Amino acid sequence: MYFSAVPFANHAALNVPWNVAQTALLTDNGPNPYQFMPDSVATRTVQQLYAPASQADSTRLLRTTRPNVLFIILESFTGKLVASTGGETNVTPNLDSLARTGVRFTNIYAAGDRSQKGLVALLSGYPSQPTTSIIKYPRKTEHLPHLCRSLEQVGYKSHYYYGGELAFANMKSYLVAAGYDQFTERADFARSEQNSKWGAHDHVLFDRVLQDLQTQPTPFFVTAFTLSSHEPFEIPIPRKFKGTDETALFRNSVYYTDWALGRFLRTARQQPWWDNTLVVLVADHGHTLPGNDPNESYRKFRIPLVLAGGALRPEVRGRVYGHIASQTDIAATLLRQLKLPTAGYEWSHDLLQPLRQPFAFYCFSDGFGMVSPTGTVTFDNVPER
Repeated sequence: MYFSAVPFANHAALNVPWNVAQTALLTDNGPNPYQFMPDSVATRTVQQLYAPASQADSTRLLRTTRPNVLFIILESFTGKLVASTGGETNVTPNLDSLARTGVRFTNIYAAGDRSQKGLVALLSGYPSQPTTSIIKYPRKTEHLPHLCRSLEQVGYKSHYYYGGELAFANMKSYLVAAGYDQFTERADFARSEQNSKWGAHDHVLFDRVLQDLQTQPTPFFVTAFTLSSHEPFEIPIPRKFKGTDETALFRNSVYYTDWALGRFLRTARQQPWWDNTLVVLVADHGHTLPGNDPNESYRKFRIPLVLAGGALRPEVRGRVYGHIASQTDIAATLLRQLKLPTAGYEWSHDLLQPLRQPFAFYCFSDGFGMVSPTGTVTFDNVPER
């Protein structure tokens, strides 16, 4: 269990013999199943992929270079259920309303299909892997760049909120190493507020965020990760959509989280901090539902991305960007808007400076895919096709 921002303190508190044995047993010196070309060729190919377009977009979205940043991660919010991303209507009316008055990106793809992979992609701009997740390896994640750390260096105060347990999927080791000042998780809510299988439902989470922001030092970097739209899709309000099948349950859970988001935003707009705040709303990953998309399908990975809040310049509100891009590109985009360096975020590219050849790379279980304007290609390593 990680508890300190000092890596040595965390390592010293671990069961050293057990970890040494585990490392020895798990070490795999076999051939890399994804080594399809020499490293030199791979490096050159990637450099070509990341070549920017000749004319960069220098658009300034923000009225200030030091806004508060409220980063909301929406569990499993597939673009298939978000009308402003080309999905179904009437499931996410509040997010869609915000998208119309904010800045939206309609062709964003998640880096992976698990929360722990999405978290690293969003906050470190780091791509996911087909057969593992870097978040499992604290000695590696300690060396990743992180938005929290980058903003802390220019005076931001930070707080991370999650209604569940941060130890899930080793997320806490990654977040502690990132340097968040404070954490609020399941154990910090009253027993009566832990009203779902995973912990505190989303409206309870947003209520706590609202309460704390009244005294939160500024500028702040606050991250809130929802959970109610995770299986088993239980919700504390009446269902809007008929049916008891898994798709109907999922659709209702997304509707509930959107309802909780709208409830939160109506009050947030009246707070003194709102006018100087950028709100980032994005999913951790997509979902096979609705439609039961195959594991490798690009439709499963398409997610919403909306920028909103009082810190947006009036003239950019309502703007829509439709070029293909990745979840990993959000980190560099935010830092560029804040006029902060992006060194270290080598897999993250400014969304406002489209690549010469736009693309999005994603991974699923033992496979990967790439989306581009000319189509999608996938490779499943199990059948090797």
